[in-house]
Amino acid sequence: MDSAASNSSSGAAAAAAAAASASGNGVQGGAGGDRPEDASKQNLAQVTGSIQKTLGLLHQLNLNVSSFSSASQLPLLQRLNALVAELDTMQKLADGCNIQVPMEVVNLIDDGKNPDEFTRDVLNSCIAKNQITKGKTDAFKSLRKHLLEELEEAFPEDVEAYRQIRATSAAESKRLAQSQSVLPNGDSKVKAEH
Repeated sequence: MDSAASNSSSGAAAAAAAAASASGNGVQGGAGGDRPEDASKQNLAQVTGSIQKTLGLLHQLNLNVSSFSSASQLPLLQRLNALVAELDTMQKLADGCNIQVPMEVVNLIDDGKNPDEFTRDVLNSCIAKNQITKGKTDAFKSLRKHLLEELEEAFPEDVEAYRQIRATSAAESKRLAQSQSVLPNGDSKVKAEH
């Protein structure tokens, strides 16, 4: 095992551990615990611990291989067996987790880059799209305001009736939303867990 392959697999395992610990909503419920979230978090913690243990075993194995002598053959075989056993344990624990890692992240790790670059790029893209959408929204608000001003000059009575209807409709929508525990944007209110 060369050090480049060891670093690549260590980086991939570390990124998987980071993705696993960072994405609580990609985990499905497992057995045990009072709630499915508790069991999922416990299962995820076990997988993360197993990944850390595997990384430690790979490091020890790397040290044994780099300074190999015939006297160190038995410890080398023991560490190899421990690694195989830990990988088996990790696989069994991972069956209870469903963590989605984007291929872009895996490709970045394979290229030896920091997976945080993917997160930064996604956030920057979201910010740019948000600014574009905000600009469009502001443009429509400005157009609406301008049209109302122009219509008010031409048809003052009709614009006043329109504003009265809008105010009545908005008040009715707000009252209806409050009575149905629905937010004005259509989302349902969620009760906070204690």
